[in-house]
Amino acid sequence: MTLTAVPGVRVGHWTDAAGVTGVTVVDLPEPNITTAEFRGAAPGSRETALLAPGMRVESVQALVLCGGSAFGLAAADGVVAALEAEGRGHRTAFGVVPIVPAAVMIRQPSAFFVAETSPLKTWADVEREARKRPLKVAITGFGSADDLHVIFFKGKGYQFTAVPFPKPAERYSSVLGGHADLLYEQLGDVKSFLDGKQMRPILIFSEARFPAFGNVPASYELGHQIAISQFRAIAMKAGTDAQRVNAVSGALAKVAATDDYKAWLKDQYADEKSFIGADGAVAFMNRELETMRKYAPKK
Repeated sequence: MTLTAVPGVRVGHWTDAAGVTGVTVVDLPEPNITTAEFRGAAPGSRETALLAPGMRVESVQALVLCGGSAFGLAAADGVVAALEAEGRGHRTAFGVVPIVPAAVMIRQPSAFFVAETSPLKTWADVEREARKRPLKVAITGFGSADDLHVIFFKGKGYQFTAVPFPKPAERYSSVLGGHADLLYEQLGDVKSFLDGKQMRPILIFSEARFPAFGNVPASYELGHQIAISQFRAIAMKAGTDAQRVNAVSGALAKVAATDDYKAWLKDQYADEKSFIGADGAVAFMNRELETMRKYAPKK
């Protein structure tokens, strides 16, 4: 069964072979009730806050799944223009406003990074230094997955101090400029700095070493059993007919099996097993939530 087997659903796709990216648009019948969940330190999303419970917007006209990180989200502009021309969207006193949540479907490991010129050459250097003096760790914000990793190491006696920088540019500049000793981030989000030899991972949070950085230890092999995944998920309303859920999951599974998708994951330093179907998604999310509860500060 394909996604278009769901009555009223239409799907269009365009691939940029040279850029190893693309965009898929799912045109939805109305009325509908839509919601979504995006987790991680730097989710690539647009207008998804409108789908939170309690918001006035419940229905959407289309979903846009795109590659290209933050730049790819601009693909939604064309969809908005097309919907406006058709008179479709959320009706307001000033006219129709199309609602198009856009999401990037990807799962990436996170890591502690240092500047290429940092005197901290290995994780052993970090351990020794953290026993002698406080080390500043640039994070997104308190209570984030970033912060939970810092809390974990503080519990082990490391003198880590979390320093929040909500804006990515400030966060990256802090470690490059020497204002922070370490940076917590997803591999793919600092790809340009890694490729440009400005940053390097010093510890990757995973059960096994990441193929692209085989010389960098995984947290589990050193006895640090914490690895909160950074991922984007497409969610459907609880109680949705199982046939519809399976149709969506099956269609996305076909996308995940393509060579283009696999090549894109590799290019973005993403987990080659990023895709998790409906049959395993709930269990995966429950494990992630349990991990976060385990390391979250107790009130």
